[in-house]
Amino acid sequence: MKNIKLRLILFNFLEFAVWGAYLTSMGRYLATHGMAGHIGWFYSIQGVVSLFMPALMGIVADRWMEAQKVHSLCHLMAGAFMIAAGWYALGAGAGVDFVTLFTLYTLSVAFFMPTIALTNSVAFNALIEAGLDTVKDFPPVRVFGTVGFILSMWCVDILGFQATPWQFVVSGGLSLVLAMYALTLPACPIKGSSEKESIIDALGLRAFSLFKQKKMALFFIFSFMLGFSLQITNGYANPFLGSFEYFHEWTNTFGVQHSNILISISQICEALCILAIPFFLKRFGIKNVMLMAMFAWVLRFGFFGMGNPGGGVWLFILSCIVYGFAFDFFNISGALYVDQETDTSIRSSAQGLFMMMTNGLGATVGTLTAQAVFNKVVPQFDWAALGIVRDEFGHINWEAIVDVETLDGIHQAAMNQWGGWQDFWYIFAAYALVVAILFWLFFPKTPVNKNIEVKH
Repeated sequence: MKNIKLRLILFNFLEFAVWGAYLTSMGRYLATHGMAGHIGWFYSIQGVVSLFMPALMGIVADRWMEAQKVHSLCHLMAGAFMIAAGWYALGAGAGVDFVTLFTLYTLSVAFFMPTIALTNSVAFNALIEAGLDTVKDFPPVRVFGTVGFILSMWCVDILGFQATPWQFVVSGGLSLVLAMYALTLPACPIKGSSEKESIIDALGLRAFSLFKQKKMALFFIFSFMLGFSLQITNGYANPFLGSFEYFHEWTNTFGVQHSNILISISQICEALCILAIPFFLKRFGIKNVMLMAMFAWVLRFGFFGMGNPGGGVWLFILSCIVYGFAFDFFNISGALYVDQETDTSIRSSAQGLFMMMTNGLGATVGTLTAQAVFNKVVPQFDWAALGIVRDEFGHINWEAIVDVETLDGIHQAAMNQWGGWQDFWYIFAAYALVVAILFWLFFPKTPVNKNIEVKH
């Protein structure tokens, strides 16, 4: 158990670095390779596999195989499929086939998503065996997962991989490293199959009985409605910022060339906002904190619609700052609400149901809806046919475009596309505003507990 905290810090760092390598930049690659209309499928599949794969792998870890070995096996498979996806895309170049890439990516994600919960299980077990307090000692370990996610984003950005399949190769390589490292961690106990437990209990389905209670039914319905927004900016923020490269005056701005680093402000603020949650919960109560999160989503989308990478880049920065409130305030206060309002016998299952309604069903429906809206309102152009010339690094070579009529045509197309993007963001800002108003009107008031304590 020597240096167990340091070992778990590296464990969490690698876990989320795997995800950060592609989650915010994949949309940029898809948009620049003729698959802008399929971005929603790539992001929604995470929610689809999250509905069953974490539960299935959790059963395996509980009954037949030590959790750290299940974690290692999952990353071995996830890494192999992600590298295969990247290798295929590199070889295919501009002729990449959606079905082939999507299949390989889906197989990778199906094995990756269970590892998030398994990472917690392995870490909790190791801390307990070392005689440490999980409530006190786990959060400082977990925060390095966010650090890993951010640094992975930065590396992909700085290396110039945002619009290339190399981001998949980087993610897959990190998975393989983590697959080996997980085997060095303390062994987790196995309950064994002798304990009689129904499949309903094993999958945590008994928590669905909470829908019989009006207040809990309302809570889970609103959780679904808010979960609708969770993955939209992950999928579409980077290709949106990348679209400004077609404006001559903004091609070389920081927001266009280093979109991932700009977007990473969201993750940085997400980590910092956790520190503010105890104050807000004590002062305003759970309902009002969740309401703040919903209005923060209005600003998150609205600021994207109003900004540009030139003089309006400050609006993009504000959008990233409010993301911390939008994401953390609902997720943490919502989890606390579930903890306070459910019986201990189904509390863990109820937390799983909360995650299913937000990150599973909500995020899946949300990203597929975003794809439909994107395909409807954001016009796509054959930029090469319009006269765009790129250098060997894929950057637009404006010096090679000397014809004024061609420049005017490109500018007009870029303006039309920007207008579509603004409509896209404003539509979801309006959606978030409607959800916030409905929540304010119909969700029961929660008491303000001055003695509430949130461990972070």
